[in-house]
Amino acid sequence: MSNRPRPVVTTEQGAVRGLRQGDTAVFRNIPYAAPPRGAGRFALPQPHERWDGIRDATAPGPNAPQSERKLGSIDMSPYFGTGWSRGEDYLTVNVWTPAGAAAGGGLPVMVFVHGGGFVAGSTRSELYDGSAFARDGVVLVTLNYRLGIAGFLDLPGVPANRGLLDVVAALRWVRENIAAFGGDPHNVTLFGQSAGATIVGGVLATPEAAGLFRRAIVQSGSGTGAFTAEQAARVTRAAAEVLGIEPRADAFAELSDDRLVEAALRLAGIDLRTETHHDPLIGLSPFSLVLETQPAESVAVGLSGDVDLLIGTNTEEGNLYLVPVGKYATSTTADVEDAAARSHSDPVRLVETYRKARPEASFGELRSAIMGDALFGAGSWALAGAHASHVGSATYAYEFAWRSHALEGELGATHAVELPFVFDVAHLPRLHGIDALLGPDKPPADLAARMHQTWVRFASTGNPGWDPYDEERRATMRIGAEWTQVDDPRSEERQAWR
Repeated sequence: MSNRPRPVVTTEQGAVRGLRQGDTAVFRNIPYAAPPRGAGRFALPQPHERWDGIRDATAPGPNAPQSERKLGSIDMSPYFGTGWSRGEDYLTVNVWTPAGAAAGGGLPVMVFVHGGGFVAGSTRSELYDGSAFARDGVVLVTLNYRLGIAGFLDLPGVPANRGLLDVVAALRWVRENIAAFGGDPHNVTLFGQSAGATIVGGVLATPEAAGLFRRAIVQSGSGTGAFTAEQAARVTRAAAEVLGIEPRADAFAELSDDRLVEAALRLAGIDLRTETHHDPLIGLSPFSLVLETQPAESVAVGLSGDVDLLIGTNTEEGNLYLVPVGKYATSTTADVEDAAARSHSDPVRLVETYRKARPEASFGELRSAIMGDALFGAGSWALAGAHASHVGSATYAYEFAWRSHALEGELGATHAVELPFVFDVAHLPRLHGIDALLGPDKPPADLAARMHQTWVRFASTGNPGWDPYDEERRATMRIGAEWTQVDDPRSEERQAWR
Protein backbone atom coordinates (compact mmCIF):
# COMPACT_ATOMS: atom_id res chain seq x y z
CA MET A 1 0.00 0.00 0.00
CA SER A 2 1.32 3.40 -0.97
CA ASN A 3 2.05 6.00 1.70
CA ARG A 4 0.77 8.73 -0.60
CA PRO A 5 -2.05 10.90 0.77
CA ARG A 6 -5.47 9.34 0.48
CA PRO A 7 -7.57 10.99 -2.24
CA VAL A 8 -10.42 13.28 -1.22
CA VAL A 9 -13.35 14.18 -3.48
CA THR A 10 -16.20 16.54 -2.66
CA THR A 11 -19.67 15.36 -3.69
CA GLU A 12 -22.97 17.22 -3.49
CA GLN A 13 -23.60 15.58 -0.09
CA GLY A 14 -20.13 16.12 1.34
CA ALA A 15 -16.49 15.15 1.01
CA VAL A 16 -15.27 11.53 0.88
CA ARG A 17 -11.80 10.09 1.42
CA GLY A 18 -10.85 6.95 -0.50
CA LEU A 19 -7.78 4.80 -1.00
CA ARG A 20 -5.02 4.88 -3.55
CA GLN A 21 -4.13 1.43 -4.84
CA GLY A 22 -1.29 1.77 -7.31
CA ASP A 23 -2.55 3.91 -10.16
CA THR A 24 -6.19 3.65 -9.07
CA ALA A 25 -8.22 5.65 -6.59
CA VAL A 26 -11.03 3.68 -4.93
CA PHE A 27 -13.99 5.13 -3.02
CA ARG A 28 -16.36 2.72 -1.31
CA ASN A 29 -19.71 3.00 0.42
CA ILE A 30 -20.73 6.47 -0.80
CA PRO A 31 -24.47 7.05 -0.26
CA TYR A 32 -26.56 7.96 -3.28
CA ALA A 33 -29.89 7.86 -1.40
CA ALA A 34 -31.14 7.93 2.18
CA PRO A 35 -31.24 4.73 4.24
CA PRO A 36 -34.52 2.88 3.51
CA ARG A 37 -35.88 2.51 7.04
CA GLY A 38 -39.33 1.39 8.20
CA ALA A 39 -42.00 2.55 5.79
CA GLY A 40 -39.23 4.13 3.73
CA ARG A 41 -38.31 0.66 2.53
CA PHE A 42 -41.46 0.82 0.37
CA ALA A 43 -41.17 4.44 -0.76
CA LEU A 44 -39.34 6.28 -3.51
CA PRO A 45 -35.60 6.66 -2.88
CA GLN A 46 -34.96 9.93 -1.06
CA PRO A 47 -31.92 12.24 -1.07
CA HIS A 48 -29.27 11.44 1.52
CA GLU A 49 -28.65 14.10 4.13
CA ARG A 50 -25.43 16.08 3.88
CA TRP A 51 -22.57 15.32 6.23
CA ASP A 52 -19.95 17.54 7.80
CA GLY A 53 -16.27 16.89 7.52
CA ILE A 54 -14.84 14.10 5.40
CA ARG A 55 -16.66 10.76 5.24
CA ASP A 56 -14.47 7.66 5.24
CA ALA A 57 -14.84 5.79 1.94
CA THR A 58 -12.07 3.26 2.37
CA ALA A 59 -13.98 0.14 3.45
CA PRO A 60 -16.96 -1.83 2.11
CA GLY A 61 -20.28 -0.89 3.62
CA PRO A 62 -23.52 -2.75 4.31
CA ASN A 63 -25.63 -4.25 1.56
CA ALA A 64 -29.30 -4.93 0.98
CA PRO A 65 -30.96 -7.45 3.33
CA GLN A 66 -30.69 -10.92 1.81
CA SER A 67 -30.18 -14.55 2.67
CA GLU A 68 -27.08 -16.52 1.75
CA ARG A 69 -27.57 -17.95 -1.74
CA LYS A 70 -25.99 -21.13 -3.06
CA LEU A 71 -26.33 -23.14 -6.25
CA GLY A 72 -25.60 -26.77 -5.47
CA SER A 73 -22.01 -27.91 -5.82
CA ILE A 74 -20.63 -24.88 -7.66
CA ASP A 75 -18.90 -22.19 -5.61
CA MET A 76 -20.77 -19.00 -6.51
CA SER A 77 -19.58 -16.96 -3.53
CA PRO A 78 -17.40 -14.71 -5.70
CA TYR A 79 -20.62 -13.85 -7.55
CA PHE A 80 -23.14 -13.55 -4.73
CA GLY A 81 -20.71 -12.35 -2.08
CA THR A 82 -20.84 -13.42 1.55
CA GLY A 83 -24.52 -12.71 2.17
CA TRP A 84 -26.02 -9.93 4.25
CA SER A 85 -23.63 -7.36 5.71
CA ARG A 86 -25.96 -5.50 8.03
CA GLY A 87 -26.57 -1.78 8.20
CA GLU A 88 -29.38 0.52 7.10
CA ASP A 89 -27.29 2.93 5.02
CA TYR A 90 -26.78 0.54 2.11
CA LEU A 91 -28.02 2.50 -0.92
CA THR A 92 -24.44 3.27 -1.86
CA VAL A 93 -21.98 3.24 -4.73
CA ASN A 94 -18.34 2.27 -5.08
CA VAL A 95 -16.19 4.27 -7.50
CA TRP A 96 -12.88 3.35 -9.18
CA THR A 97 -11.07 6.08 -11.10
CA PRO A 98 -7.53 6.64 -12.35
CA ALA A 99 -5.42 8.09 -9.56
CA GLY A 100 -4.87 11.75 -10.19
CA ALA A 101 -7.80 12.04 -12.58
CA ALA A 102 -8.70 15.71 -12.72
CA ALA A 103 -12.17 16.90 -11.82
CA GLY A 104 -14.04 17.36 -15.07
CA GLY A 105 -11.52 15.14 -16.82
CA GLY A 106 -14.12 13.81 -19.22
CA LEU A 107 -13.41 10.10 -18.82
CA PRO A 108 -16.07 7.61 -19.95
CA VAL A 109 -18.20 6.29 -17.08
CA MET A 110 -19.60 2.77 -16.64
CA VAL A 111 -22.28 1.99 -14.03
CA PHE A 112 -22.78 -1.69 -13.17
CA VAL A 113 -25.95 -3.35 -11.81
CA HIS A 114 -25.30 -6.74 -10.19
CA GLY A 115 -27.38 -9.87 -10.62
CA GLY A 116 -28.70 -12.34 -8.07
CA GLY A 117 -32.27 -13.23 -8.96
CA PHE A 118 -33.64 -9.96 -7.51
CA VAL A 119 -32.95 -11.36 -4.02
CA ALA A 120 -29.15 -11.44 -3.60
CA GLY A 121 -25.85 -9.85 -4.59
CA SER A 122 -24.03 -6.63 -3.79
CA THR A 123 -21.06 -4.40 -4.51
CA ARG A 124 -19.06 -6.54 -2.05
CA SER A 125 -18.75 -9.41 -4.53
CA GLU A 126 -15.19 -10.18 -5.63
CA LEU A 127 -16.05 -10.18 -9.32
CA TYR A 128 -17.01 -6.51 -9.36
CA ASP A 129 -13.55 -5.03 -8.82
CA GLY A 130 -13.31 -1.98 -11.05
CA SER A 131 -9.51 -1.68 -11.01
CA ALA A 132 -9.09 -2.84 -14.62
CA PHE A 133 -11.58 -0.27 -15.83
CA ALA A 134 -9.77 2.54 -14.01
CA ARG A 135 -6.45 1.23 -15.38
CA ASP A 136 -7.90 1.63 -18.87
CA GLY A 137 -9.19 5.16 -18.36
CA VAL A 138 -12.78 4.47 -17.32
CA VAL A 139 -14.56 5.60 -14.16
CA LEU A 140 -16.37 2.48 -12.91
CA VAL A 141 -19.34 2.70 -10.54
CA THR A 142 -21.02 -0.26 -8.83
CA LEU A 143 -24.18 0.09 -6.79
CA ASN A 144 -26.44 -1.62 -4.25
CA TYR A 145 -30.22 -1.55 -4.67
CA ARG A 146 -33.18 -2.86 -2.69
CA LEU A 147 -33.83 -6.57 -3.11
CA GLY A 148 -36.60 -9.07 -2.45
CA ILE A 149 -39.75 -7.86 -0.74
CA ALA A 150 -38.43 -4.34 -0.10
CA GLY A 151 -37.23 -3.95 -3.68
CA PHE A 152 -39.73 -5.74 -5.86
CA LEU A 153 -42.88 -6.94 -4.06
CA ASP A 154 -45.83 -5.19 -5.72
CA LEU A 155 -48.01 -3.48 -3.11
CA PRO A 156 -51.01 -1.16 -3.52
CA GLY A 157 -50.40 2.49 -2.76
CA VAL A 158 -46.59 2.46 -3.01
CA PRO A 159 -44.23 2.68 -5.99
CA ALA A 160 -43.60 -0.52 -7.90
CA ASN A 161 -40.12 -1.68 -8.93
CA ARG A 162 -38.39 0.15 -6.09
CA GLY A 163 -35.10 -1.63 -6.79
CA LEU A 164 -35.17 -0.28 -10.34
CA LEU A 165 -35.98 3.20 -9.03
CA ASP A 166 -32.89 2.93 -6.84
CA VAL A 167 -30.81 2.37 -9.98
CA VAL A 168 -32.33 5.49 -11.55
CA ALA A 169 -31.50 7.42 -8.36
CA ALA A 170 -27.90 6.17 -8.58
CA LEU A 171 -27.75 7.38 -12.18
CA ARG A 172 -28.90 10.82 -10.99
CA TRP A 173 -26.12 10.75 -8.38
CA VAL A 174 -23.67 9.94 -11.18
CA ARG A 175 -24.99 12.84 -13.26
CA GLU A 176 -24.50 15.25 -10.32
CA ASN A 177 -21.20 13.95 -8.94
CA ILE A 178 -19.14 11.88 -11.33
CA ALA A 179 -17.29 14.86 -12.84
CA ALA A 180 -15.63 15.35 -9.45
CA PHE A 181 -14.12 11.86 -9.88
CA GLY A 182 -12.86 12.66 -13.39
CA GLY A 183 -15.83 11.23 -15.30
CA ASP A 184 -17.96 12.66 -18.09
CA PRO A 185 -21.60 12.80 -16.88
CA HIS A 186 -22.72 12.88 -20.52
CA ASN A 187 -20.89 9.69 -21.49
CA VAL A 188 -22.37 7.09 -19.13
CA THR A 189 -22.83 3.41 -19.98
CA LEU A 190 -25.28 1.50 -17.81
CA PHE A 191 -24.56 -2.23 -17.76
CA GLY A 192 -25.75 -5.21 -15.81
CA GLN A 193 -25.88 -8.97 -15.73
CA SER A 194 -28.77 -11.42 -15.11
CA ALA A 195 -31.36 -9.69 -12.87
CA GLY A 196 -29.18 -6.59 -13.17
CA ALA A 197 -29.38 -6.82 -16.96
CA THR A 198 -33.16 -7.19 -16.82
CA ILE A 199 -33.20 -4.06 -14.65
CA VAL A 200 -31.08 -2.28 -17.29
CA GLY A 201 -33.71 -3.29 -19.84
CA GLY A 202 -36.35 -1.88 -17.52
CA VAL A 203 -34.43 1.38 -17.17
CA LEU A 204 -34.32 1.62 -20.97
CA ALA A 205 -38.13 1.63 -20.80
CA THR A 206 -38.33 4.16 -17.93
CA PRO A 207 -39.07 7.71 -19.14
CA GLU A 208 -37.67 9.22 -15.91
CA ALA A 209 -34.25 7.83 -16.81
CA ALA A 210 -34.08 9.55 -20.18
CA GLY A 211 -30.87 11.50 -20.62
CA LEU A 212 -29.09 9.90 -17.65
CA PHE A 213 -27.05 7.46 -19.77
CA ARG A 214 -25.82 7.26 -23.34
CA ARG A 215 -25.19 3.55 -23.79
CA ALA A 216 -26.34 0.28 -22.27
CA ILE A 217 -25.03 -3.28 -22.05
CA VAL A 218 -27.41 -6.14 -21.27
CA GLN A 219 -25.55 -9.32 -20.28
CA SER A 220 -27.87 -12.33 -20.00
CA GLY A 221 -30.96 -10.34 -19.15
CA SER A 222 -34.38 -10.14 -20.73
CA GLY A 223 -36.55 -7.55 -22.38
CA THR A 224 -39.60 -9.72 -21.71
CA GLY A 225 -38.89 -10.73 -18.11
CA ALA A 226 -41.41 -8.55 -16.28
CA PHE A 227 -44.35 -9.98 -14.35
CA THR A 228 -47.90 -8.92 -15.09
CA ALA A 229 -49.96 -7.28 -12.35
CA GLU A 230 -51.87 -10.55 -11.94
CA GLN A 231 -48.67 -12.54 -11.43
CA ALA A 232 -47.27 -9.96 -9.03
CA ALA A 233 -50.49 -9.97 -6.99
CA ARG A 234 -50.17 -13.72 -6.61
CA VAL A 235 -46.71 -13.26 -5.07
CA THR A 236 -47.99 -10.49 -2.79
CA ARG A 237 -50.83 -12.66 -1.49
CA ALA A 238 -48.43 -15.52 -0.86
CA ALA A 239 -46.00 -13.26 1.02
CA ALA A 240 -48.81 -11.89 3.18
CA GLU A 241 -50.00 -15.41 3.98
CA VAL A 242 -46.49 -16.53 4.94
CA LEU A 243 -46.18 -13.55 7.28
CA GLY A 244 -49.74 -13.70 8.61
CA ILE A 245 -50.54 -10.11 7.66
CA GLU A 246 -52.80 -8.21 5.27
CA PRO A 247 -51.33 -7.55 1.80
CA ARG A 248 -50.84 -3.84 2.49
CA ALA A 249 -47.68 -1.74 2.52
CA ASP A 250 -48.26 -0.48 6.08
CA ALA A 251 -48.48 -4.07 7.34
CA PHE A 252 -45.22 -5.03 5.65
CA ALA A 253 -43.56 -1.82 6.88
CA GLU A 254 -44.08 -2.87 10.51
CA LEU A 255 -41.96 -6.00 10.08
CA SER A 256 -38.20 -6.31 10.50
CA ASP A 257 -35.83 -6.92 7.61
CA ASP A 258 -35.08 -10.33 9.10
CA ARG A 259 -38.71 -11.39 8.81
CA LEU A 260 -38.96 -10.09 5.25
CA VAL A 261 -35.81 -11.96 4.20
CA GLU A 262 -37.04 -15.18 5.81
CA ALA A 263 -40.42 -14.82 4.12
CA ALA A 264 -38.83 -14.30 0.71
CA LEU A 265 -37.11 -17.68 1.06
CA ARG A 266 -40.47 -19.34 1.55
CA LEU A 267 -41.90 -17.94 -1.67
CA ALA A 268 -39.79 -20.10 -3.94
CA GLY A 269 -41.69 -22.31 -6.35
CA ILE A 270 -44.92 -20.30 -6.69
CA ASP A 271 -46.67 -21.21 -9.95
CA LEU A 272 -47.09 -17.89 -11.76
CA ARG A 273 -48.55 -19.22 -15.00
CA THR A 274 -51.88 -17.64 -15.90
CA GLU A 275 -54.37 -18.15 -18.70
CA THR A 276 -52.63 -15.50 -20.79
CA HIS A 277 -49.00 -15.48 -19.62
CA HIS A 278 -46.25 -17.92 -18.76
CA ASP A 279 -43.81 -17.26 -15.90
CA PRO A 280 -40.85 -15.43 -17.50
CA LEU A 281 -38.56 -16.73 -14.72
CA ILE A 282 -39.95 -20.30 -14.94
CA GLY A 283 -40.19 -20.58 -11.17
CA LEU A 284 -36.60 -19.66 -10.35
CA SER A 285 -37.48 -16.42 -8.54
CA PRO A 286 -40.71 -14.98 -7.13
CA PHE A 287 -39.50 -11.46 -7.89
CA SER A 288 -39.00 -9.49 -11.08
CA LEU A 289 -39.97 -6.16 -12.54
CA VAL A 290 -43.73 -5.57 -12.61
CA LEU A 291 -44.85 -3.73 -15.75
CA GLU A 292 -47.97 -3.35 -17.84
CA THR A 293 -45.80 -3.38 -20.96
CA GLN A 294 -42.65 -5.45 -21.40
CA PRO A 295 -39.45 -3.38 -21.84
CA ALA A 296 -38.95 -4.71 -25.38
CA GLU A 297 -42.40 -3.43 -26.34
CA SER A 298 -41.69 -0.01 -24.83
CA VAL A 299 -38.35 0.21 -26.62
CA ALA A 300 -40.06 -0.80 -29.86
CA VAL A 301 -42.22 2.32 -29.74
CA GLY A 302 -39.27 4.63 -29.20
CA LEU A 303 -38.12 4.74 -25.58
CA SER A 304 -34.30 4.97 -25.34
CA GLY A 305 -34.10 5.30 -29.10
CA ASP A 306 -31.01 7.50 -28.63
CA VAL A 307 -29.13 4.95 -26.47
CA ASP A 308 -26.58 2.60 -28.07
CA LEU A 309 -27.07 -1.02 -26.99
CA LEU A 310 -24.76 -4.02 -26.66
CA ILE A 311 -26.71 -7.17 -25.78
CA GLY A 312 -25.97 -10.87 -25.55
CA THR A 313 -26.22 -14.20 -23.82
CA ASN A 314 -24.05 -17.21 -23.10
CA THR A 315 -24.25 -20.38 -25.19
CA GLU A 316 -25.32 -22.71 -22.35
CA GLU A 317 -27.11 -20.39 -19.93
CA GLY A 318 -29.38 -23.09 -18.49
CA ASN A 319 -26.55 -25.34 -17.36
CA LEU A 320 -26.12 -23.32 -14.15
CA TYR A 321 -29.58 -24.37 -12.97
CA LEU A 322 -29.10 -28.06 -13.77
CA VAL A 323 -25.47 -29.20 -13.58
CA PRO A 324 -24.60 -28.08 -10.00
CA VAL A 325 -27.75 -29.69 -8.58
CA GLY A 326 -27.37 -33.01 -10.39
CA LYS A 327 -30.27 -32.52 -12.81
CA TYR A 328 -28.42 -32.28 -16.12
CA ALA A 329 -27.21 -35.82 -16.69
CA THR A 330 -30.40 -37.30 -15.20
CA SER A 331 -32.75 -35.28 -17.44
CA THR A 332 -35.49 -37.20 -19.25
CA THR A 333 -37.83 -36.49 -22.13
CA ALA A 334 -40.46 -35.61 -19.51
CA ASP A 335 -38.11 -32.96 -18.09
CA VAL A 336 -37.60 -31.47 -21.55
CA GLU A 337 -41.36 -31.33 -22.12
CA ASP A 338 -41.93 -29.80 -18.68
CA ALA A 339 -39.35 -27.06 -19.37
CA ALA A 340 -41.16 -26.24 -22.60
CA ALA A 341 -44.59 -26.27 -20.93
CA ARG A 342 -43.38 -23.84 -18.27
CA SER A 343 -42.10 -21.36 -20.81
CA HIS A 344 -44.13 -21.47 -24.02
CA SER A 345 -47.72 -21.45 -25.24
CA ASP A 346 -47.00 -24.21 -27.78
CA PRO A 347 -44.60 -26.55 -25.96
CA VAL A 348 -44.95 -29.41 -28.44
CA ARG A 349 -43.79 -27.25 -31.35
CA LEU A 350 -41.01 -25.78 -29.21
CA VAL A 351 -39.59 -29.19 -28.34
CA GLU A 352 -39.84 -30.33 -31.96
CA THR A 353 -37.94 -27.24 -33.09
CA TYR A 354 -35.12 -27.78 -30.60
CA ARG A 355 -34.84 -31.48 -31.42
CA LYS A 356 -34.64 -30.70 -35.11
CA ALA A 357 -31.98 -28.04 -34.55
CA ARG A 358 -29.97 -30.35 -32.23
CA PRO A 359 -30.46 -33.90 -33.51
CA GLU A 360 -27.55 -35.31 -31.45
CA ALA A 361 -28.42 -33.48 -28.23
CA SER A 362 -28.96 -35.24 -24.93
CA PHE A 363 -32.07 -34.62 -22.85
CA GLY A 364 -29.93 -32.46 -20.56
CA GLU A 365 -28.73 -30.31 -23.44
CA LEU A 366 -32.27 -29.83 -24.78
CA ARG A 367 -33.62 -29.02 -21.33
CA SER A 368 -30.83 -26.53 -20.68
CA ALA A 369 -31.24 -24.84 -24.05
CA ILE A 370 -34.99 -24.36 -23.59
CA MET A 371 -34.52 -23.07 -20.04
CA GLY A 372 -31.74 -20.70 -21.08
CA ASP A 373 -33.78 -19.24 -23.91
CA ALA A 374 -36.91 -18.96 -21.75
CA LEU A 375 -34.96 -17.01 -19.14
CA PHE A 376 -32.59 -14.97 -21.27
CA GLY A 377 -32.36 -15.80 -24.97
CA ALA A 378 -35.87 -15.04 -26.19
CA GLY A 379 -36.12 -11.84 -24.17
CA SER A 380 -32.71 -10.67 -25.38
CA TRP A 381 -33.60 -11.35 -29.00
CA ALA A 382 -36.84 -9.41 -28.55
CA LEU A 383 -35.05 -6.43 -27.00
CA ALA A 384 -32.32 -6.46 -29.65
CA GLY A 385 -34.88 -6.49 -32.46
CA ALA A 386 -36.95 -3.75 -30.85
CA HIS A 387 -33.94 -1.50 -30.37
CA ALA A 388 -32.53 -2.16 -33.82
CA SER A 389 -35.76 -0.94 -35.41
CA HIS A 390 -34.86 2.68 -34.63
CA VAL A 391 -32.63 5.04 -36.58
CA GLY A 392 -30.24 7.16 -34.54
CA SER A 393 -28.64 4.58 -32.29
CA ALA A 394 -26.73 1.37 -32.84
CA THR A 395 -27.43 -2.19 -31.66
CA TYR A 396 -24.74 -4.84 -31.28
CA ALA A 397 -25.12 -8.50 -30.30
CA TYR A 398 -22.76 -11.09 -28.87
CA GLU A 399 -22.79 -14.72 -27.74
CA PHE A 400 -20.25 -15.84 -25.14
CA ALA A 401 -19.22 -19.39 -26.04
CA TRP A 402 -16.09 -20.23 -24.02
CA ARG A 403 -16.78 -23.39 -21.99
CA SER A 404 -15.77 -23.84 -18.37
CA HIS A 405 -14.75 -27.42 -17.55
CA ALA A 406 -15.94 -27.19 -13.97
CA LEU A 407 -18.01 -30.06 -12.51
CA GLU A 408 -16.44 -32.78 -14.64
CA GLY A 409 -16.60 -30.65 -17.77
CA GLU A 410 -20.38 -30.19 -17.77
CA LEU A 411 -20.76 -26.57 -16.60
CA GLY A 412 -19.83 -25.13 -20.00
CA ALA A 413 -20.61 -21.64 -21.30
CA THR A 414 -23.15 -21.18 -18.59
CA HIS A 415 -24.87 -18.23 -16.96
CA ALA A 416 -22.45 -15.74 -15.33
CA VAL A 417 -19.28 -17.32 -16.74
CA GLU A 418 -18.54 -14.22 -18.87
CA LEU A 419 -18.32 -11.85 -15.89
CA PRO A 420 -14.68 -12.51 -14.88
CA PHE A 421 -13.64 -11.69 -18.43
CA VAL A 422 -15.65 -8.46 -18.61
CA PHE A 423 -14.05 -7.26 -15.35
CA ASP A 424 -10.65 -8.73 -16.30
CA VAL A 425 -10.43 -10.67 -13.03
CA ALA A 426 -10.24 -14.18 -14.49
CA HIS A 427 -6.98 -14.64 -12.57
CA LEU A 428 -8.68 -14.66 -9.15
CA PRO A 429 -7.77 -17.94 -7.38
CA ARG A 430 -11.30 -18.65 -6.12
CA LEU A 431 -12.60 -18.74 -9.70
CA HIS A 432 -10.44 -21.78 -10.50
CA GLY A 433 -10.86 -25.41 -9.51
CA ILE A 434 -13.11 -28.36 -10.25
CA ASP A 435 -16.07 -26.74 -8.46
CA ALA A 436 -15.26 -23.09 -9.26
CA LEU A 437 -16.88 -21.01 -11.97
CA LEU A 438 -13.98 -21.12 -14.45
CA GLY A 439 -13.07 -24.74 -13.74
CA PRO A 440 -9.65 -26.38 -13.47
CA ASP A 441 -8.32 -25.35 -16.90
CA LYS A 442 -6.77 -22.01 -17.76
CA PRO A 443 -8.87 -19.88 -20.12
CA PRO A 444 -7.24 -18.59 -23.31
CA ALA A 445 -4.51 -16.19 -22.29
CA ASP A 446 -5.94 -13.14 -24.07
CA LEU A 447 -9.68 -13.74 -23.60
CA ALA A 448 -10.13 -11.56 -20.52
CA ALA A 449 -8.01 -8.72 -21.89
CA ARG A 450 -9.80 -8.72 -25.22
CA MET A 451 -13.32 -8.97 -23.81
CA HIS A 452 -12.67 -6.31 -21.20
CA GLN A 453 -11.20 -3.98 -23.84
CA THR A 454 -14.25 -4.59 -26.02
CA TRP A 455 -16.56 -3.40 -23.25
CA VAL A 456 -14.30 -0.37 -22.68
CA ARG A 457 -14.29 0.38 -26.40
CA PHE A 458 -18.08 0.26 -26.56
CA ALA A 459 -18.39 2.57 -23.54
CA SER A 460 -15.88 4.98 -25.06
CA THR A 461 -17.01 5.02 -28.69
CA GLY A 462 -20.34 3.19 -29.00
CA ASN A 463 -18.79 0.54 -31.27
CA PRO A 464 -17.47 -2.77 -29.86
CA GLY A 465 -15.66 -3.65 -33.09
CA TRP A 466 -18.09 -5.66 -35.22
CA ASP A 467 -21.08 -5.08 -37.48
CA PRO A 468 -24.31 -3.67 -36.04
CA TYR A 469 -27.29 -5.95 -35.46
CA ASP A 470 -30.40 -5.59 -37.61
CA GLU A 471 -33.43 -7.81 -38.11
CA GLU A 472 -32.22 -9.00 -41.52
CA ARG A 473 -28.65 -10.15 -40.78
CA ARG A 474 -28.74 -10.29 -36.96
CA ALA A 475 -24.95 -10.00 -36.93
CA THR A 476 -23.60 -11.53 -33.72
CA MET A 477 -20.05 -11.85 -32.40
CA ARG A 478 -19.42 -15.34 -31.01
CA ILE A 479 -16.80 -14.93 -28.29
CA GLY A 480 -14.53 -17.80 -27.26
CA ALA A 481 -10.99 -18.94 -27.87
CA GLU A 482 -11.65 -17.50 -31.32
CA TRP A 483 -13.91 -14.56 -32.09
CA THR A 484 -16.20 -15.13 -35.07
CA GLN A 485 -18.96 -12.90 -36.40
CA VAL A 486 -21.94 -14.94 -37.55
CA ASP A 487 -25.22 -13.89 -39.11
CA ASP A 488 -28.55 -15.01 -37.67
CA PRO A 489 -27.27 -17.70 -35.27
CA ARG A 490 -29.87 -20.19 -34.07
CA SER A 491 -32.44 -18.85 -36.50
CA GLU A 492 -34.88 -21.78 -36.19
CA GLU A 493 -34.92 -21.70 -32.40
CA ARG A 494 -35.20 -17.93 -32.41
CA GLN A 495 -38.25 -18.08 -34.66
CA ALA A 496 -39.96 -20.55 -32.33
CA TRP A 497 -40.24 -17.85 -29.63
CA ARG A 498 -42.00 -15.31 -31.81
